[in-house]
Amino acid sequence: MTLPQVFAEHLARDRLRSTHTVRAYQATAERLLAFLQAHTGGPPVLEALTAADLRAFLAMRRGADTGGGIGNASAARELSAVRAFLGFAGVAVPRLAGPRVKKGVPRPISPDEAVALADEVAEDRDEAWIGARDLAVLLLLYGAGLRIGEAVGLTGAALPLGETLVVTGKRAKTRIVPLLPQVRAAVEDYVALCPYALGREAPLFRGAKGGPLAPGLIRRAVQKARVRLGLPERTTPHALRHSFATHLLGRGADLRALQELLGHASLGSTQIYTAVDAAHLLDVYRNAHPRA
Repeated sequence: MTLPQVFAEHLARDRLRSTHTVRAYQATAERLLAFLQAHTGGPPVLEALTAADLRAFLAMRRGADTGGGIGNASAARELSAVRAFLGFAGVAVPRLAGPRVKKGVPRPISPDEAVALADEVAEDRDEAWIGARDLAVLLLLYGAGLRIGEAVGLTGAALPLGETLVVTGKRAKTRIVPLLPQVRAAVEDYVALCPYALGREAPLFRGAKGGPLAPGLIRRAVQKARVRLGLPERTTPHALRHSFATHLLGRGADLRALQELLGHASLGSTQIYTAVDAAHLLDVYRNAHPRA
């Protein structure tokens, strides 16, 4: 087993990182070793890595000579993965400032747009149970603030539904979220129509052939519905979660309570929604105020 593979196994088993993160970090480790071999003309020696080597690696990834490659945000993530890999290998990480990344503000969509989007996705399905499934998933995102991976990761153990739902989020951290009556009804409608047995250990949301529902299927359905409704490109499944947070904050929700509902590890991750709400109010002001 190669060192990047051992690193990936460590991330998955000991750090409880997501499959996506594990795959991305392993790919970075493999790229770094391949670069060092080409850069030095011999077997890569991590202990000899210098800040100049890291700068050259990032320049290669950013395509400095060709004008292509990854941008600042991706370069920052790449450097973070390199640092994690070197730390795992027991190698001192050379001092190197990462690229400056302007933190983006997620933009919400309105409640009417969120409901219209969910309805449009459901109505576009040929089979009633699949339409009910998609509606239930999207309402869990908008009405309960779940991530798409958390929604499709639910099992039959969630049934029968009550007033709250236990959700397993990033790093296997669990949280309890309240279920609005409309959200609970949508999930129950899907359960009543689903042609497959929903055992406690089995996936709650199923694909057309009975396997686990793939998040990409929901993303593609949302993209098609967005185009039909004329909604902006920012309208994605994750935008529904952003909208959930923004609308709660706009109605006076406490940041700490919102942090718990969203499953954020730190309050800093939640505080971005104060900027979201300010941006949303500014949009309303510009569109509605006669002197804006």
